[in-house]
Amino acid sequence: MTPVITTPYVTNYLTEHFADDGYRTLKGYEAKGGYQAIRKALRMEPDDVAAAVKESGLRGRGGAGFSCGLKWSFMPKETDQMKVLIANADESEPGSFKDRIILERGPHVMLEGILIAAWATGSSRAYIYVRGEYAHPADCAERAIEELYRAGYLGRNCFGKKGFDVDIYVHRGAGAYICGEETGLLESLEGKKGQPRKKPPFPAQYGAFGLPSTVNNIETFAHVPFIIDRGVDWFRGIGTEKSTGTTIFGVSGHVERPGLFELPLGTPLREILGHAGGVRHGRALKGVIPGGVSMPILPASDLDVPMADEFLAERGTHLGTGGMVVMDETTCMVRVACVVSYFFRDESCGQCTQCREGTGWMNRICQRIEEGRGVPADLEVLGDLPGMLEGQTICAFADAAAWPIGGLLRHFRDDFEAHIRERKCPFPESFEL
Repeated sequence: MTPVITTPYVTNYLTEHFADDGYRTLKGYEAKGGYQAIRKALRMEPDDVAAAVKESGLRGRGGAGFSCGLKWSFMPKETDQMKVLIANADESEPGSFKDRIILERGPHVMLEGILIAAWATGSSRAYIYVRGEYAHPADCAERAIEELYRAGYLGRNCFGKKGFDVDIYVHRGAGAYICGEETGLLESLEGKKGQPRKKPPFPAQYGAFGLPSTVNNIETFAHVPFIIDRGVDWFRGIGTEKSTGTTIFGVSGHVERPGLFELPLGTPLREILGHAGGVRHGRALKGVIPGGVSMPILPASDLDVPMADEFLAERGTHLGTGGMVVMDETTCMVRVACVVSYFFRDESCGQCTQCREGTGWMNRICQRIEEGRGVPADLEVLGDLPGMLEGQTICAFADAAAWPIGGLLRHFRDDFEAHIRERKCPFPESFEL
């Protein structure tokens, strides 16, 4: 499949001013044109705002890649209940760190997106759910919200629009990965144990505190002001035909210059690695996890894949959060499997038997192979486990746990077989467990 890159240049509209310390304040944000998009949106009908976001092709940047405008349209039009928005900043996916920078460097662009979404959906309350470890980012968001209240931009009659009443609150989580799943987040927000809900009902019908709710990742909200301000055609002119706009790729691991790079969706993996300075010490690339550790790995032979979901799906993986973990030729993929499977075993909420027991089995088998106690039959069992987990549980956590192990075994089976054959790790320069 040939990528349809419709822009000949690199644009970084979202992070353009993140290096400016003043941009995180209301005064600095407005000096760069901030809060003009919400004023424009308030001159439009709410349905027209939602339709523009839907037509723009904006997809969720939190991992699932669902249409943002379509999700907004699920909110009931005729209801006497309060409607609620939730900005998901529970960035707990290993390899992902873009949301932290948005909270620290550009909280107002996210807040403006939330306000536009509130107008489009008729919501009067919003929560920003921040992972427990993000103490400083949460403080940054709270300071920005306080500025808006002092300016009269939050509360009653926001921006002078009669009847447009919105309150925004920051809610701090307690460090559980499962609360990144939207219904697990809702349970935690209500003060309950963070365990995903059975669906239906979906959050748009029965969400936070039993109220109609919409949950979006904070980067998703941050793109909205630019769509309203610059137009649908402008946004669709960046990225690919099916994956529009830019996203913030986080690159970590064995690269010379790890960091965040805002690039059009569909940018080839090779180019993104180039922005990160290439593989460290001039070594050969072995593999790249493309979007947080829950996504199946890409081998070095896929270096030219365009980084957008429609192209990654052809290679058996997904963009996820865009948090790329780069591994060079010294890396032992069995040890990678041990680390990843340990994480998912530890973070399973334990609600579903397949997930609770299956993640433990995967970790024990990987650990046994790493310690030189593995047998060939272990690879058959390890290969069967993903099929027993995928689609068998209340939420997609079990799928996320199974995908990376399946991908590692599919692309790097030789590493696993060498461990079993030699009864030790054959990669002396690999990271230690």
